[in-house]
Amino acid sequence: MSKESVNPEGMANPVGPYAHVVSVPAGGRMIFCAGAVALDKDGKVVGEGDIVTQTRQVMENLRLALQAANASFADIVKITNYVIDAEEWKRVLPVRAEYIKEPYPASTFVEVRALMFPELLIEIEAIAITHDA
Repeated sequence: MSKESVNPEGMANPVGPYAHVVSVPAGGRMIFCAGAVALDKDGKVVGEGDIVTQTRQVMENLRLALQAANASFADIVKITNYVIDAEEWKRVLPVRAEYIKEPYPASTFVEVRALMFPELLIEIEAIAITHDA
């Protein structure tokens, strides 16, 4: 896929692995990944109280979701992060950077009051585009 990331002049540089604008050629297959959370294959919460461990589990779950659609992190054009404490961004972004490489997707980081289970600290959803049929 040919994805172009742009950080327009006049805007602050991104704080982390993302771009302000992502453009992709039309004609691809769009993949919408529901919010991934820190649950293992048995549905048990991983890393209770630890945002770094939970983020890594979320990213691994997102990897599985993308693979199921014959896609990868390189195909992500938009990623949305939901956290219960926005102050944790400094701990979340380095983990995300292990998975997401340039050209970066557009990204949103939002603090929410709660997630599905009270032990969950983060949820991440993604939109990807591939150019296979």
